[in-house]
Amino acid sequence: MFQIQRVATEVIGQVLAGRNLTEVLSETLQHDTELTPQQRGGIRDLCYGTLRHYGTLDAVLKQMMTRPPEDPRVRLVLLVALYQLQHTAAAPYAIVDHAVRQVARWLPPAKGMANAILRRFQRERRSLLEQAGNDPASRYALPGWWVNQLRQSYPERWKQIAEAGLLHPPMGLRVNLRQQTLAAYQQRLADEGLSATAVGEAGLLLQTPVPVSRLPGFSEGAVSVQDLGAQQAALLLDARDGMRVLDACAAPGGKTGHLLERHRLQLTALDVDASRLQRVQDNLDRLGERATLLCGDASQPSAWWDGQPFDRILLDVPCSASGVVRRNPDIKLHRRPADIEQFARQQAALLDAIWPCLAVGGELLYATCSIFRAENQQQVVAFLERQPHAMLIPLGDDVATLQLLPDAQQDGFFYARLRKLA
Repeated sequence: MFQIQRVATEVIGQVLAGRNLTEVLSETLQHDTELTPQQRGGIRDLCYGTLRHYGTLDAVLKQMMTRPPEDPRVRLVLLVALYQLQHTAAAPYAIVDHAVRQVARWLPPAKGMANAILRRFQRERRSLLEQAGNDPASRYALPGWWVNQLRQSYPERWKQIAEAGLLHPPMGLRVNLRQQTLAAYQQRLADEGLSATAVGEAGLLLQTPVPVSRLPGFSEGAVSVQDLGAQQAALLLDARDGMRVLDACAAPGGKTGHLLERHRLQLTALDVDASRLQRVQDNLDRLGERATLLCGDASQPSAWWDGQPFDRILLDVPCSASGVVRRNPDIKLHRRPADIEQFARQQAALLDAIWPCLAVGGELLYATCSIFRAENQQQVVAFLERQPHAMLIPLGDDVATLQLLPDAQQDGFFYARLRKLA
């Protein structure tokens, strides 16, 4: 545990300094080759968990710490230890002992203070957490402006949405129906001691997340890891065999693969990042599917488009990722209100640029993993005002657009289907 705490503290320190969690964690785990698989898993849990609950843990620590320690790493190791004490099954005495030993290595005079803080939390955790919970931003570990956005957009559901952001993200699977039925793969999981609930056409929700190495047939393309909400994209696009389809902003390729599993398409996968485009190719290779991959900017079609219109376009735009923040908890630490405005401008530019690539009578599915209206409903309304030959196709009997909110089963996504009339 000692080494796990130390490495997690170092990773979290870099994330709080502005770096991306996924990148830092990947670099760290690749560099330290002596770590066991169990230690690597433990480090991931501490990093993601501490950052997911960072706002609450920080508010609790401030109640007990009169002034910041001279070495900022002391504060970080205490935050990690508080997360362990509150959210893990590790023995409290071991958590405290390892944290105090770590503090003693970095700042010996702070050893007693660290021990006193962690012991106090064990005695007074209820009152400390209640005090922190008086402020919604601390209670839900979200920036204050984020809480205000939720309140304004979802006055009756904002608390449930905020609470969902503190949950461990669910593990959704997409069964490759070209290889077997949903029920058949569910039985394969059961044979391996893995329980899963069937959801929708090809979805399974695992009762307990596991490494992909535990999933039977994963390397042969029998199944993919994909959130249940993300699986809606391939269904809502309404593509059909033989169609010419563009998956713009395609990386890492989950939706690309799903489209090809459902239909025989002339599919082009476009992404501006060559390294991320390689991930699309890797996914297609695993699934045994083929597509045309292009490295290019969706906002600059003149640089890559051959002039032949597409029957369908999936435009999964860059966004705030506010709907998947529990999977990427560093987002809520780094995101600022101005970022939402910037994303909205970028999304509008992408919509306007890619629209001429769509055939008359064709359809474009606009998608985000955001729950902010400025990136979703407001974006679509503004586009329809700019583009008189676009029509919104309802996605249900009473649903013009589809806003999925994060819950125990899925993350947050937004979808809108637009048809080109002329």
